[in-house]
Amino acid sequence: MFSSEDKKKYMELALEEANKALKQDEVPIGAIVVDPDGKVIGKGYNRRELDQDATQHAEMIAIREACKNIGLWRLIDCSLFVTLEPCPMCAGAIINSRIKDVYFGAMDPKAGACGSVVDLFSVEKFNHHPHVIRGLFQEKSSQMLKDFFREIRKKQKEAKNK
Repeated sequence: MFSSEDKKKYMELALEEANKALKQDEVPIGAIVVDPDGKVIGKGYNRRELDQDATQHAEMIAIREACKNIGLWRLIDCSLFVTLEPCPMCAGAIINSRIKDVYFGAMDPKAGACGSVVDLFSVEKFNHHPHVIRGLFQEKSSQMLKDFFREIRKKQKEAKNK
């Protein structure tokens, strides 16, 4: 179990990943995977536009890197820290990779699969049920996304007025 300071440190690392996405005009979402000893074994940020690949979500990238780094597809007893509630695709990858704990910042009322729209982690028939901690750095994560989309709308409006 991580201390409050550890959780803060890991969520700040996820926010740093989100900032990498932001600097590349991607939706600012970041994720990290931490092993049971507290070592970061996977990092990722949203790259859908950069790579023109619908699967390039922060969580998917972080999970792939973590699996590669430990040489296993099972991330048993590992934790995922992510700035936005995982979507159904990412929740599926979390379940399949056996991640133990999921910490996330902002809720996603349009595609959230950890309680906002659906809760895939509570489906009894699945063989794995991650523990979820919602709202870690919620305000900061949410504000980053709001600012990003506000800027997008502003640019679209300016382009339309030209």
